[in-house]
Amino acid sequence: METLRRLGQEVIPFDPSSHLPRSRVRAAGVTLLPIRPFVHRINHELLRAAQCKPDVVWFEKPIYFTPHTILQIRQTGAQTVCYNPDNPFGPRNDGCWYQFKKVFRLFDLHCVPRSADAIRYREWGLNCIKVLFSFEPTVHFPPPAAWSDSRRTRDVSYIGSPYEQRAQFLQQLAKDYQIPVTVSGAIRAWKKAASQAFFVRNFSDGELMGDRYREGIWQSRINLSFVTELNEDDIAHKAVEIAACQAFLLAIRTEGHQAIFEEDKEAVFFSSVEECADKCRFYLGRPDLRESIARRGRERAVRSGYDNDTQLRRVLNRLDGQVEERGSPLVF
Repeated sequence: METLRRLGQEVIPFDPSSHLPRSRVRAAGVTLLPIRPFVHRINHELLRAAQCKPDVVWFEKPIYFTPHTILQIRQTGAQTVCYNPDNPFGPRNDGCWYQFKKVFRLFDLHCVPRSADAIRYREWGLNCIKVLFSFEPTVHFPPPAAWSDSRRTRDVSYIGSPYEQRAQFLQQLAKDYQIPVTVSGAIRAWKKAASQAFFVRNFSDGELMGDRYREGIWQSRINLSFVTELNEDDIAHKAVEIAACQAFLLAIRTEGHQAIFEEDKEAVFFSSVEECADKCRFYLGRPDLRESIARRGRERAVRSGYDNDTQLRRVLNRLDGQVEERGSPLVF
């Protein structure tokens, strides 16, 4: 939203969560099963908000909206954009896509970050633009000039969720290969996924958000990044953010990561626990090499336009021919 404003758009926010039931249990139920009459209020309020006749209504992961609502908005002449950071059609099969699968063919433009979804949508004849998981320049930026290893209290660091086999991978890295691992994330999720011994010894700081997330990256000599295979990810959002923070990135080797960073020059990759451990040992003792790789990773992220502004400017340019005669887009 702030990026669109930086790009000169007038933005009116609409937050569906403010129209969910106040009970956390009921709200979670609506998210998992977004059907009428539970989503009636959300749809009603969006149609009321759209009475200002915006040029564009921007839907971010639209799981609550019905075909009637999308069609009513399109009848006003507004362009409808679906920006979906998740994968509705992958093998993970999250339980929130009931309404989305009824409406996804109705949007004027889809913005998808995964190659698998881009292929699907184009095969289905849908208007689609592939965007990159991007960094936010006001949040993800380099540390102060004087920052060095003396300020880095985390040797090998993972900040995030224990999706899939990540907890087992990190436990093996720490126990079998004696790598000094520090993990941060949602406390309840990590307590459930990891052994008690690993949690007590290797977990720190809880969930890091905003400035604390960036500072956690800065404080790490090596930042690990994975992809969610059941979501068909080929690039990790975290990998782009780590590079933008001018921090050393050690990510799982994928075609996506190899396409956006030059291996061993702008980022370092691994394909197994053993290879990850070997590279941790090698780079922990080479701070100058880590600094140079981190610097080139940051330069690549900026030069190649991995930031929000560049990615959303591409989307607006795609829409521009359709809305420029009506004036500057009013984006919802």
